[in-house]
Amino acid sequence: MPFAVARTRDEAHLYLDLHPCACGSVETTWDTALVTADGELTSRYSGACADCGREREFLFGLPERETMTGEFPAFGGAEPSQLLDAGEWLWVADLTAGNVPIDDEAAARQALTIATAAVAEVVKFIPAGQDRVPDHAFWSAQGRDVRDAEPGRFSLDRLLIVRDTYRELAAAHG
Repeated sequence: MPFAVARTRDEAHLYLDLHPCACGSVETTWDTALVTADGELTSRYSGACADCGREREFLFGLPERETMTGEFPAFGGAEPSQLLDAGEWLWVADLTAGNVPIDDEAAARQALTIATAAVAEVVKFIPAGQDRVPDHAFWSAQGRDVRDAEPGRFSLDRLLIVRDTYRELAAAHG
C-alpha cells in the first residue's frame, strides 16, 4: 500500500497539524474527499495555506476496517499508527500535558484526555509479550530524538503509569 493509513479523522488532523506549510503555518481549511490515486482509493485533504496561499495536499490510505469513534480524541483502533511513530506520539503527549490551562476546567480535561490518548498510541507499538517499544517503531527524526533523549520512557510499565496518571488528572478536572 503506497499511502500511510489515517485510521480516523482525528489522527489525520493531528498529522496535518504536525506538518505545517513551507511558510511554517498550520492554518489551512481542509477539504476532504475520497479519490483514486495510483489505482488506490485514498482520502485526500487539500486546501490553501491561510498565511501564504500555497496549495497543500495530503493523501492517506483507508483503513481495512472502519474505526468506530466515540469521544474525542479517537486516533485509531488496536493497531499502531502508520502516520506518527512512537516517539512522535510521546512528543504530542508531552506537549499537550505540558500546556494544560489552569483556569479552564473543560480545556484542562480535554488537554489531559488528548495526552492520555497519545500515550495509549505509544503502547500500541509494543508487541504482545514484550516490555518496550521496539526500535523499528521510530522512523521519524523527531521520534528518534525523543527516544534517544530518554529511552527508558518507552518501557511498557512506565508508559502505563504515565497514561493512567493523565487519565486520573483528566477525571479530576471533570
